[in-house]
Amino acid sequence: MALAQRAQIPRGQVPPVRIPRVQIPRVQISRVQIFGVDFTSAPRRAKPITVARGRLVRGAFVLERIDGLEDFAAFERLLVEPGPWIGGFDFPFGLPREAIRDLGWPEAWATLIRHCASLGKPTFKAVLDAYRESRPAGQRYAHRQTDRLAGSSSSLKLVNPPVGLMFLEGAPRLLAAGVSLPGLHAGDAARIAVEAYPGLLARTITRTSYKSDEAAKQTPARRQERARIVAALMHGDSPLEICLEGQSGLLRSLVGEASGDRLDAVLAAMQAAWAWRRRDASFGMPRQVDPCEGWIVGAGG
Repeated sequence: MALAQRAQIPRGQVPPVRIPRVQIPRVQISRVQIFGVDFTSAPRRAKPITVARGRLVRGAFVLERIDGLEDFAAFERLLVEPGPWIGGFDFPFGLPREAIRDLGWPEAWATLIRHCASLGKPTFKAVLDAYRESRPAGQRYAHRQTDRLAGSSSSLKLVNPPVGLMFLEGAPRLLAAGVSLPGLHAGDAARIAVEAYPGLLARTITRTSYKSDEAAKQTPARRQERARIVAALMHGDSPLEICLEGQSGLLRSLVGEASGDRLDAVLAAMQAAWAWRRRDASFGMPRQVDPCEGWIVGAGG
């Protein structure tokens, strides 16, 4: 499949685009539900989409429950729950501008998302495979600016982890549900989605691996690291300056689950809580976010 000719705009330069602002309803902060979503591109009973739910109360994130969504229908029901809520979603909301230009894909976010969804998974994968092979060795993957700052994988990656497929399954559902994505898309101002990356927050506490889906790698050492992360969050010992609270059984489950999905969902929820506290300052994101790439909350910049 031939690639489109590169656009004649200097690399790294974002064209002037009016980024829609979210007109946030004024509500009592404790009324706002906060979600954290550890996403998978293939939800099932053995590996559901994991959702941590809670609220901000007196500067602490109070974890209320954790749900497992075993199919996309359940995820879609989550997205249309009435607000006010803000959710931190652990999948890419956008694609690298460099790749979008190279492929000749639409640069407006909503149009881009509809285009990618219209391709379907097989064609989307085939296009990205061809694009990757067209690039020089050592530079196979284009990255978003926020990926470089956060240390996250390229949203074009299809394996280990398949974040490109997570984008394909997640972003179109956000658009269809009519939620607001600060910096990208103005939808229902009472339902706000921000891009989270649990690994970014976890690395501020430990650089050692704390989870694995492989039974052979579910070691006592990784459990100890999960305990270390949970203890730090409970004491507010992270850049978020938000303490984690909740029933002891729920908090113990964050340590006990070896895959780390429940802990990652809580990390994403706390990133969303951090963003909500900065809702009057672009949710803690730069004032100008590339309108086709998006931004991971807390990635700096």
